[in-house]
Amino acid sequence: MVDTTKNTKLFTSYGVKTSKAITTEVAAKLISKAKRPLFVVGTGVLDPELLDRAVKIAKAKNIPIAATGSSMPGFVDKDVNAKYINLHQLGFYLTDPDWPGLDGNGNYDTIILLGHKKYYINQVLSAVKNFSDVKSISIDRNYIQNATMSFGNLSKADHIAALDEVIDLL
Repeated sequence: MVDTTKNTKLFTSYGVKTSKAITTEVAAKLISKAKRPLFVVGTGVLDPELLDRAVKIAKAKNIPIAATGSSMPGFVDKDVNAKYINLHQLGFYLTDPDWPGLDGNGNYDTIILLGHKKYYINQVLSAVKNFSDVKSISIDRNYIQNATMSFGNLSKADHIAALDEVIDLL
């Protein structure tokens, strides 16, 4: 088992409320229990190892994907429900309880994050954590302090192993 709760050192602070470090078991359970999850992926998922795991996570629970940045081409022929959206716009929309969502069925209760630049996603999540009830779970390699819950800072090998554990537990 990969210890995903270690190494949560903060280098910058975006407020008094920071994310809780979580294990792979907790991440998988929260993803499984989400009523309206959205998998928000960034350009970092174009790494073949991450892309493969992102597709497996999305397929395991039939989670729609919000492909941000230049990540959309990675999902074109993968048989997943992926739609492109600008990350800043998505952050804005998530704070609106009346937003119809990418599928027209309403806002999401949980977002799962993977493949984003730490400094960029923290800015977007600052609004989400302060102005909405949406839970955010970062299963990224870096500790994301503005997420509701996050893995700690992990090596690439530990991160891949942690994602594999999440997939096995879904």
